[in-house]
Amino acid sequence: MPELPEVETVRRGLQPAMEGSKILKAEARRKDLRFPFQKDFITRLEGQTVTGLGRRAKYLMADLGSGDVLLMHLGMSGSFRVLEGGHNDTPGQFHHPRSEDRAHDHVVFHMSSGAAIVFNDPRRFGYMKIIARHALEEEPLLRGLGPEPLGNEFDAAMLARACFNKKTSLKAALLDQRVVAGLGNIYVCEALYRSHLSPRRLTATLATKTGQRKGVAGGEPTDHAVRLVNAIHSVLNQAIKAGGSSISDHRLTSGELGYFQHSFQVYDREGEKCQTARCGGIVRRFVQNGRSTFWCPKCQK
Repeated sequence: MPELPEVETVRRGLQPAMEGSKILKAEARRKDLRFPFQKDFITRLEGQTVTGLGRRAKYLMADLGSGDVLLMHLGMSGSFRVLEGGHNDTPGQFHHPRSEDRAHDHVVFHMSSGAAIVFNDPRRFGYMKIIARHALEEEPLLRGLGPEPLGNEFDAAMLARACFNKKTSLKAALLDQRVVAGLGNIYVCEALYRSHLSPRRLTATLATKTGQRKGVAGGEPTDHAVRLVNAIHSVLNQAIKAGGSSISDHRLTSGELGYFQHSFQVYDREGEKCQTARCGGIVRRFVQNGRSTFWCPKCQK
């Protein structure tokens, strides 16, 4: 499933064609994706200007002039194409190839910019929902999401407080969207490797048991927490840059963007030598919480 960097890459690719443009016509070519479309889905979109295109965790969020927000999730196989001036561009390339079967073009937005935005989703695990902006905080799909890992408020102290006294593994905690939003299996594996922390390590080791600040629940961040937050920032920024930081306008958005999988240091490298200098370990894989975990048992402790 696309994770935060892939969704951010898509946002940057769609932004020039959508932001500031009016939705002249919207098409829903079936009654549902993962969930049924709202009965007024089309009428609440048509004629509305997209005043901003943002992202929350793994969701794309298009602000509309009406005060509504169009929430969009790519699911497991969803992708967008931008059709404009005879060009057919796909903003963002993922670790798994996107479908080119036009039978799965389920949603189309015809924009006043002259672009047509096409959502293709063979497995139909993606979804779209229109929500009034004033109701976003109570929206079940968004309620309870943790902080953005690249946001100003996400630091070692916040992560330590969220993990204080937890008895789960680091891997499980980082995949919990209530702890931090937007991380998935690939980037959690990469961040743990870069911080030299074992995916099996207890989450509670990110916070001290004593020395709590007055009025603040939870312990102080340990060096493990500092290293992990720095690694999360590093891997996400590198992935976003590889995926689409060169996008400055729609003409530069194409299916030939950089692939972060060329920069994987541990994910999907089972049996290969560890890339940490002077380590000499071998990358191993094991199943953890139903997901493949890749790690170096020698240097990740």
